[in-house]
Amino acid sequence: MVWYDPEGDYLEVVFEKKEGYFRETASDAVMEKVDAAGKVIGFSILRVSALKKDKEPVSVVL
Repeated sequence: MVWYDPEGDYLEVVFEKKEGYFRETASDAVMEKVDAAGKVIGFSILRVSALKKDKEPVSVVL
């Protein structure tokens, strides 16, 4: 599932629809969603529109 909120400038991608929580990554803009076992089940990106202004791509290991 991919969900974008233009008002909040927030993108969320979920690989598996199950209970989980978000935790920080190396990027201030990216959070990874993990299940109770720590398996990555999705991610979110804050301030998505700001990324097109940056010259460098966002690269985060999930």
